[in-house]
Amino acid sequence: MPRMLIVDDDIYLRKLVLTYAQLENFQCSEAENSSQALELLRHSRFDIIILDVMMPGQDGFETLAKIRESVQTPVIMLTARSEEYDKLLGFNLGADDYVPKPFSPKELIARVNAVLRRTGNKPQEHFLRFGGMTIDGKTRMVILDKVPVKLPPKEFDLLFKMAQNEHIVFSREQLLDKIWGFDYFGDTRTVDTHIKSLREHLGSYRRFIETVWGVGYKFEYHEKI
Repeated sequence: MPRMLIVDDDIYLRKLVLTYAQLENFQCSEAENSSQALELLRHSRFDIIILDVMMPGQDGFETLAKIRESVQTPVIMLTARSEEYDKLLGFNLGADDYVPKPFSPKELIARVNAVLRRTGNKPQEHFLRFGGMTIDGKTRMVILDKVPVKLPPKEFDLLFKMAQNEHIVFSREQLLDKIWGFDYFGDTRTVDTHIKSLREHLGSYRRFIETVWGVGYKFEYHEKI
């Protein structure tokens, strides 16, 4: 599932973009200013960023310059200004596309998909980082505060699946299907038992695995442990 970061001080615009992006199976995070966006980028990986130019505090150009100091994630700029100078500045700073306001949400998502195809920026879901936790899907290793932790196979599969889909709630039945397979004949208590053991292995990072009462579990990143 590709991940999108929407950066705009207008909550209604953010929700509009989020709604259309989720219809195209994007997993979305939101930021209302530069500092929130940069903080999210320090701890999470995104496949594309939608960035408004006109924001209070650091504007979109300043934010883009900061982003390009550390990552090359594709960025589409949103602006109510159409001056050629602004567009050139955005492209020179590393923007991948420029969409003037007002815009069609469907056209924006089409441009998003075009940028992802052009840049070849496919989700690198085998390697995930959340603060001091790193999960490597290829080596099946979890590193907590620079200390390697080897999890039992099913516990790693549970952690990796939920971390790949941060914020998404999985029912116990869904986890049984995805981790154990549709032909598994055990009951949902198997999931609870493995989640309990996984939390014990994660130590202080156990808080990342949240129980959603009456439904199941989800992975939720918390900056402070």
